[in-house]
Amino acid sequence: MRRAMQQRFNFRLIARLLGMLLVILALSMALPVAVSVYYGDGSQFGLILSGIIILMVGLFLRNFVGEGTSYVLREKESVWFTAIIWIVVPLFGALPYIFTGSVGDFTDAAFESFSGFTTTGSSVLDHLDDTPQGLLVWRSTSQWVGGLGLILFVVAILHRLNEGSAKLYEAEFSGTLQRRLHPRMAKNVVLMWMVYSILTLALFLLLLFDGNNFVDSYCTAVSTVSTGGFMTNSAGLAGMSHFSMTVITLFMFLSGINLAVLFCFFSGKWRQIHGDEEFVRYVLIYAVAVVICAVSFSLSGTNPGKSVSFSLFHVASTLSTCGFYTSSPTVWPMTVSVVTFLMLFIGASAGSTGGGIKIKRLMILARYVRNYFISMIHPRAVLCVKVNKTVVVPEYVNKIFTFIFLYILFVILGAFVLTLCGIDIPNAFCMAAANIGNLGPSPVINNLGANLDYISLVPVAKWTMVLLMLAGRLEIFAIVSVLMPAYWRR
Repeated sequence: MRRAMQQRFNFRLIARLLGMLLVILALSMALPVAVSVYYGDGSQFGLILSGIIILMVGLFLRNFVGEGTSYVLREKESVWFTAIIWIVVPLFGALPYIFTGSVGDFTDAAFESFSGFTTTGSSVLDHLDDTPQGLLVWRSTSQWVGGLGLILFVVAILHRLNEGSAKLYEAEFSGTLQRRLHPRMAKNVVLMWMVYSILTLALFLLLLFDGNNFVDSYCTAVSTVSTGGFMTNSAGLAGMSHFSMTVITLFMFLSGINLAVLFCFFSGKWRQIHGDEEFVRYVLIYAVAVVICAVSFSLSGTNPGKSVSFSLFHVASTLSTCGFYTSSPTVWPMTVSVVTFLMLFIGASAGSTGGGIKIKRLMILARYVRNYFISMIHPRAVLCVKVNKTVVVPEYVNKIFTFIFLYILFVILGAFVLTLCGIDIPNAFCMAAANIGNLGPSPVINNLGANLDYISLVPVAKWTMVLLMLAGRLEIFAIVSVLMPAYWRR
């Protein structure tokens, strides 16, 4: 029985797809190497060695292990491939940190790499000002690659998968209903990459036009659009001009929106945007949070102009789960802390690069609860949950309940492990919530009364953070599925 199951499982195809991704990863080393050579920072040798190793392994998996495979991808294989790819690729992505000597051990290198690919932004690099320019470009590039999803690289370039592309797409976005931009899956993903790339290029050119150097402009642009949050210096964005901060705030806000909505905006289909309920609520949540934060800062004695500008930036950074930070007002009102904590859990829109529970899930959950109470008063009423005038099937509503339960459970269990590692309870919960929400950087959450110091964590705590990052990025289901024996006995 077991041998028969192994024969049916298409390991050769998974090896071939994994090899293709590793080849792409190796090729993405070209820009960091070029930057390192230009600045003469000495990291080019470690980057080149990493690229060679990754390329050789990728070619071996693609051309030898995966040679002659059939392009038939079933549900189990797609879920398994999604989980394994998000583990293997970041592990190979940790090589540059090791070979350049920027971190102390493999645990720190893996932590930094997983944080990059999952667009979390947590970091164990305590001296960013002394970090080689080439490595800074690599860590930001890893966020851009992981922002839209590693799996979508495969779907975009490999048309031979046919129905398997849809299964990979569903496995990548396992927890949210996605609006398609095109009936054909490969074309749909290409359009998503096009919108994603246009946003990145536009922000990069604007930052470069404002007088920022190439490395700062590139790293900030790719980290903003991917909602990753990696920065190029320890002071965050404090040294940037008012114009740069304004466009970064705008693009953080845009990056928290569903890419399908952004595509409709760019293509002139504005009526569809007007009717998108999640987009309307995203704008409403952002506006209300900005007003509350700005008023709270002003009442605490902060200059009204600074209160408004910082609130616009802070809310965009938190709601999109980008996690950028800059110099904040001295007095941090409790009201702002509460709003920040709520936004940390709410997160961005479904179909965006942001993390968190997602607004669409909370909308569906709220409407289900409303219908439940109405049915208590009117038992014969026939009610259903609708989003954008479309009925949400009960199975998906149940999936949302399961997701939110698992999400909270992961936060609690993660915080429990961190307390066993010697971290006090407020810090443990803030760390767990920030990393599963893919927010990460500490100064945003420090204002809640916690100090998220990732550098001093013991190895067990760091690997716990890595698991939370993966759970948040993979929407939990892909991770849980491959760990359940019942899933493989189906």
